[in-house]
Amino acid sequence: MSNAANGLHINKQRWKIFLALMILFVIAASLILSNNFLSKLGDREQSKATQWVEAIKKKGALVELSNDIFTELKKKERQKINLVVAAQKVLLQKSDLSKNQDVEFSLSIIQANTDIPVVLLTEGNDIMQHRNMEAMFGDAKGIDEKDSVCIEKAKSWKAAGQFQLIEYLDGEYLQFIFGNSFELERLQDESERLIASFNEEIKDNTGLIPVMLWDVESDSLEATNISSEKSREIRAQWAQINPPLTFDFGTGQKQLYFSESQELYYLKWLPTFQVLILGLLIFIGYFIFSTYRKAEQKRVWAGMAKETAHQLGTPLSSLMGWQAHLENLKVDPMITREMKKDLVRLEKITDRFSKIGSEAKLEEKDIFATIENNLAYLKVRLSNKVELIFDSKSAGKIDVYHNASLIDWVVENLCKNAVDAMQGVGKLEIILSAEKSNVIIDFKDTGKGIASTNQKAVFEPGFSTKKRGWGLGLALVKRIIEEHHNGKVFVAESKLGQGTTFRITLPVG
Repeated sequence: MSNAANGLHINKQRWKIFLALMILFVIAASLILSNNFLSKLGDREQSKATQWVEAIKKKGALVELSNDIFTELKKKERQKINLVVAAQKVLLQKSDLSKNQDVEFSLSIIQANTDIPVVLLTEGNDIMQHRNMEAMFGDAKGIDEKDSVCIEKAKSWKAAGQFQLIEYLDGEYLQFIFGNSFELERLQDESERLIASFNEEIKDNTGLIPVMLWDVESDSLEATNISSEKSREIRAQWAQINPPLTFDFGTGQKQLYFSESQELYYLKWLPTFQVLILGLLIFIGYFIFSTYRKAEQKRVWAGMAKETAHQLGTPLSSLMGWQAHLENLKVDPMITREMKKDLVRLEKITDRFSKIGSEAKLEEKDIFATIENNLAYLKVRLSNKVELIFDSKSAGKIDVYHNASLIDWVVENLCKNAVDAMQGVGKLEIILSAEKSNVIIDFKDTGKGIASTNQKAVFEPGFSTKKRGWGLGLALVKRIIEEHHNGKVFVAESKLGQGTTFRITLPVG
């Protein structure tokens, strides 16, 4: 029977390993496929982000180029206006204008200025003359309205520093005030629109990558598409990931900081979440399966135990009646006495099966006395070549909540298991000791020992190392100790060819 039982156990272990490998294979295949898919999505997101950054770099370069052109034109216009101012000085400072060749040259310079608006004012802000102002008059009519436009424009240009003083008499000065040409104004507007468009594109980029545009000189945030809270800390983090892009739009250096998109960030973490979720699902599935399996095993154990007790009850009652009848017939007293002992034994076994099939009643008793009484019965029934030693390391009584009948069954199974392991010859020590919260009972034999790979399997139903065995003895021990007494039973030590120590721990109080 043991070969068949062990075969079932081995097959079960093989199926467990096979199913575990299949689960691992499914998980690995799922992760590989999903990671491949996520990698492609991540590469696509990264490509989009890279293309956007490159586009921003080009647009920034375009804005810089536009600003450089504007600066260069402004510089040339300033040179041109300086010539006009010099020519104006010549005209105002010469007394004999008709005979001076410089006058003609100066007039040609002034007349060549057909695009830069100029206003010449006295120190009292009276208009002496203006040039190239027609495009600014708009709906203004009459000399007074036009002069008013000239004065307003002159004030704004002067506030911008676009003026020079020309001395035309000793201590008398004229204000030569100038603006920008129409082309320069148009180019400046275009540059401002490009800068504004650049900032707006950064703000509108909410679906691609997070970015921040910082002004270097003022160390302030100019544009961003994320919440600006803790922006300085975020900027420092981004700077470690990607070096910032630097631009100069004529108003000081700007630095563009950027990071990976939120989608890419989530995609990187998704495989980890996938593994955790799969692991959680497998754990929950295993837990539910294990719970149902244990519950089913308990029902099978309880049903078999109750049915066994029930089946033994009827013939036991009949045998007790026959034993009493034989006593009345005055047969050999030795026969009826031995029959009575066996009947008491059968009654005890029936009681054990009845209790293991239901909730056993626990009583606080001396565990040493319970084991000692049971060993007194076992000593005469075990091999006389087995030295049985029972000892307690604790002085006095050790009261533990237990069911004496079930503990007797545990002791009998462990003792018989030890005798079988020693093949009827050897020494069996049962040592009782107490800790703060537990009582420890060690069953130490000098048998053949148990391989380390089988030390947990010996408690499973169906596993046996005997040629004739069902593999139920230690399984019953485990059920009685763990489920009825809230204790533990395990192989504390075992060496092949030297012996095994089974340990039971029972809670005190």
